[in-house]
Amino acid sequence: MNHTSDYLKKAFSKIDELWQNKTLLIFLLSAMLITLPLKHSIGSLTCIVFLLVSLIKSKKADFSLPKVLLLPILLYVLMLMSLVWTIESKDTMKGLQKEVLFLLIPLAFCSLPKITRNDVNKILRGYSFAMVGFAVFYILKAVVKFINFGNKEVFFYHELVTLELNAIYMAVFASLAMFFFLSKKEKTIVDKIGLSILIVFIFLLSSKNIIVVDLIMTIMYFSFFSAVSKKTKKIILLGVIIVSVSAVLFIKPVRDRFMIEFETIFVDGSLNKTIEKNQGPIYNISLKQAWNQDQFQQNDFFPGTAFRLFQMRIFKEMLQEEHIFFTGFGLDASQNKIKEKVKEHNLYPNYGEFNFHNEYVQIFSELGIFGFLIVVSMLFTTIRNGIVNKDFIHIAFAVTMIILFLTESFLSRQRGIIFFIIFYCMFNLVNNCNEQKIMK
Repeated sequence: MNHTSDYLKKAFSKIDELWQNKTLLIFLLSAMLITLPLKHSIGSLTCIVFLLVSLIKSKKADFSLPKVLLLPILLYVLMLMSLVWTIESKDTMKGLQKEVLFLLIPLAFCSLPKITRNDVNKILRGYSFAMVGFAVFYILKAVVKFINFGNKEVFFYHELVTLELNAIYMAVFASLAMFFFLSKKEKTIVDKIGLSILIVFIFLLSSKNIIVVDLIMTIMYFSFFSAVSKKTKKIILLGVIIVSVSAVLFIKPVRDRFMIEFETIFVDGSLNKTIEKNQGPIYNISLKQAWNQDQFQQNDFFPGTAFRLFQMRIFKEMLQEEHIFFTGFGLDASQNKIKEKVKEHNLYPNYGEFNFHNEYVQIFSELGIFGFLIVVSMLFTTIRNGIVNKDFIHIAFAVTMIILFLTESFLSRQRGIIFFIIFYCMFNLVNNCNEQKIMK
């Protein structure tokens, strides 16, 4: 019995030592981020372990609440308050369980040891190499599928990583890792290989928005952050543009995804050539039609941008028809209203299963103007701190989120919540260390 007691004392002493020198903290934060592409249960488990350890260790720490962490906490308080007016109480209760990380993770950060830039770099390094590992795994998996079935589609978009994981989300995760390798001043051979793998992986994932954002941020990096000579910058930038344009033009699945969006800007009701012939003619809906046309046909197809524009349009109609400007419908309570609008405009019923695919609209529809303003304030705060501190990865994160929120309801999924709130807390705390505390 004494041996067991001594063993436990040593174990707890070692854990306490690892916590004090932040080894355990870095491990737990890295684990939550590294497990993002895995099953939800694994991600939930890593979050629970992090929160439990933080709670236990918080007894010895001074609790302090920086202003930057108050915003996500206020957002969750508003979500909780929406129980009073929600039109779908069961959905709101489920949503509160999912979104509780907006409350718990910032509170945990309030009692953590002070995070330094070196700590964040360690976390980013582990996360980035993990994303390289996932990229290699999914590419090799696609190779095996191609050998067995001969279908080239397995290398692209959702087919590459599964619809449940979602190519867009995986592209976001891979992009931040790519920016870590890109911004390293002294790159090893391994770093360069990792960077190359992630670039290929992101193009294969075929997310139009992420490819465009990554191109813009890469140009920004070499224009304002890179220490190489002007001549070298010009050569690199020219190479980046040529490679990007070539990939879009010559990789057919990527080209098709860009071309269908480009075509629907100018042409109404063009024939969709990607649908199997035995399904009959399918017509692409243009942006003009998505915004103005009252009734649609069952064989009308909405490309990504057109559908998102239609979603914005029906939100505008909801604002005019419902009293939701200040309150919204309630957290996670807008889906039935979307279904009603899909039926009203005679869209193919399956379109009613999609949410707004726009985080700004999603939040506004569920929590009203105040929820919208809190989210915008969080994004403004994070990009401001990134710019003030001239932190390229922080800026890249902020820009990616600002643009991604226009096309995805990113904070409606567990992976999106964990990714956003952890990096939001880490980046803003490490780059806002001189901020006055508002509670202590």
